[in-house]
Amino acid sequence: MKRSRPTKRHGTIALACTGGLLTAVGFAGLGPLAATASSHREAPLISGTPQYDGTDLYAFRSPEAQKTVTLVANWLPFEEPAGGPNFYSFATDAQYDIKIDNNADAKPDVTFRWTFKDHYVTGDTFLAATGPVTSLADKDLNFYQTYKLVRINHKTNNVKTVVKKKRVAPSNIGKASMPNYAALRAQATTVPAKGVKSFAGQAEDPFFLDLRVFDLLYGGDLSEAGDDTLAGFNVQSVALQVPQKWVAKKNNPKKNPIIGTWTTTQKKSTNGKWVQVSRLGNPLVNEVVIPLKLKDAFNGLKPTGDAAALKYVTNPELPKLIEAVYGIEAPKTPRNDLVSVFLTGVEGLNMPKGKITPSEQLRLNMSTPVTATPNRLGVIGGDTQGFPNGRRLGDDVIDIALQVVEGELVGSANDLGDGVDNNDTAFSGTFPYLALPASGSNADPHPSAGASAKQSASKESALQRVVPGRQSSAAFVGVGLLALVGGIGGAVRRRKA
Repeated sequence: MKRSRPTKRHGTIALACTGGLLTAVGFAGLGPLAATASSHREAPLISGTPQYDGTDLYAFRSPEAQKTVTLVANWLPFEEPAGGPNFYSFATDAQYDIKIDNNADAKPDVTFRWTFKDHYVTGDTFLAATGPVTSLADKDLNFYQTYKLVRINHKTNNVKTVVKKKRVAPSNIGKASMPNYAALRAQATTVPAKGVKSFAGQAEDPFFLDLRVFDLLYGGDLSEAGDDTLAGFNVQSVALQVPQKWVAKKNNPKKNPIIGTWTTTQKKSTNGKWVQVSRLGNPLVNEVVIPLKLKDAFNGLKPTGDAAALKYVTNPELPKLIEAVYGIEAPKTPRNDLVSVFLTGVEGLNMPKGKITPSEQLRLNMSTPVTATPNRLGVIGGDTQGFPNGRRLGDDVIDIALQVVEGELVGSANDLGDGVDNNDTAFSGTFPYLALPASGSNADPHPSAGASAKQSASKESALQRVVPGRQSSAAFVGVGLLALVGGIGGAVRRRKA
């Protein structure tokens, strides 16, 4: 279908809101659009209890140990590095889970569960560290946590302890208190069994984007874009590397390589029962698709109940907001074109064989070869190991969305981006891969994209890069993971042909 050329009213702008909105809109003829991102402060109740708030989930085939899969999950968003005197930690009345569905029935077959305990050397000081901390066992580390990790087999109800008691990497208080934080990170990484590695502790938030979308969609005139809002903020992380057979159906990754995964947090209630208060698979479902009145309920919902959210996909709110702010006419509803990649997986990429119970999960094909030179654009960049086939730390889901919006999958190749191409701090090449947390002694832990050599673009140049020849009243296109199936699925099939 031929596209009309942009006018002053309908410019060529496409920005991925909040790191990717799970609701799609677009010009007629653009075809499927896509994005995903992080899940910070997505619902009223969880925003008031950040220790239980799951922010991101990553799942990928381990590059240096390809018979294993690595799972990374983060909690507690927007940790200010110097946020003392009581620094950041996991909750001790919570169960932090990563759940695996390996037979596509929307129910967990394997659960990895972390629980935590607090420890104090002395209560006679206000300091979290009473001197230079040179090891995790140093008595100068006045406050520390330990964790237990178990693997639950839901088929047999067997609960196996993976890590009985291990110290957590603490908050990075500063150089005086922790002169060699990298050494503490290394000590917090353990190998409890063959082919298994485990880490828990603070890390720099790995997601990169500009979150000012909530100020009337980037300022109402796209004047607010190009900064990595999460630069220099930390999160609480768990990372786990396990043999693929630990998560595959019937322990057979060669025959059954596709898994679905999501995180949950359970909090112990006053009656002693565990209540699910947070859930995250493909992020931003709750932020944008689910209306305010149902957000708290969605965080407690099991994947088997995801069909209840269908009407919010076929009749999304976002196009109406964009029409009101930027004048782009909202597509007609119901949006039956929005096939839900997060409900079934992409055919030819990560869709399981046989019967599938539609449910919101991050799906990974563990048989996809590890890319020697990863492309940050994932599948649309020709790298089928990248997003949406699982998610790696460096996958730039924002630029993936922008390029798909502007026709990358329908013959209009482009090189658009939001000016934030990578994390502000480099990831590690080995487990647990996460960047070291920002230090509390850093006077400016939150660099702007314009000041960052890695981003190498000012706010204005970032906007110009996204929108060549932008007009003052340009069009805005929000995008969503829900419509990725047709476009990326088609791209995969074309490459196979």
